[in-house]
Amino acid sequence: MTQSANVVQTPSDFSNEARFNIAGDAAGFSNREATFNMIEQQIRTWEVLDPVVLELFNQVPRENFVAESQQGLAFADVELPIGHGQTMLSPKLEGRILQALNVKKTDKVLVVGTGSGYLTALLATLAQHVDTVEVHQELSDLAKARLQKQNIHNVTLHVGDAVNGFTANAPYDVIVFTGSLPLRPTAAEKMLNVGGRLFAVIGEMPIMQATLTTRVSEDSFRHDAFFETCLPALINAPQATKFEF
Repeated sequence: MTQSANVVQTPSDFSNEARFNIAGDAAGFSNREATFNMIEQQIRTWEVLDPVVLELFNQVPRENFVAESQQGLAFADVELPIGHGQTMLSPKLEGRILQALNVKKTDKVLVVGTGSGYLTALLATLAQHVDTVEVHQELSDLAKARLQKQNIHNVTLHVGDAVNGFTANAPYDVIVFTGSLPLRPTAAEKMLNVGGRLFAVIGEMPIMQATLTTRVSEDSFRHDAFFETCLPALINAPQATKFEF
């Protein structure tokens, strides 16, 4: 009678596929843990308490919107450099923006400054449609690829200068500027529907304020300042007149 030997499988006996699965599971757990810590230690502690907004950061993986070399910094409380002198907004600021805008499923959104594409992805998950405009072709192309990989298809990407607004699909329910402006964007404010909201960081270094403008009626707007913060200025942003003596 032939006896069957008990086979002990050593690590070298595992197939490449098995090893990749183990590594993938470990990476997935690490990212889930990092996302949890980001939400609880950064975003929630910055007065972002809307459960819809908090859950959004679980739904849209932040690590999928950074370069592979930056994976370890995807969840950090920093403005991550993304090339061309541009940065990715910090998670807590993205949370505050989303909470202030209270985006609805029927909203049409304009993002001025696509950047990494992550804020666009978050907004698209909440809204009906997002137009997002970026000055740099390379950043727009990267964002497009990342959005497609994430199966987010209710976004139209444009390459151009929208610092004074973007009339192609106006009016909008929500407008977001992802860089700072020295002056209030009055031209863009006029592209809001009644009831529409516009987020912008207004001012110059070292004093800037995060603001929310709401179009109350055809002829009136309400301007609210929320908190102080600093962001790099948008390219071609209109400048305040300088007086010389």
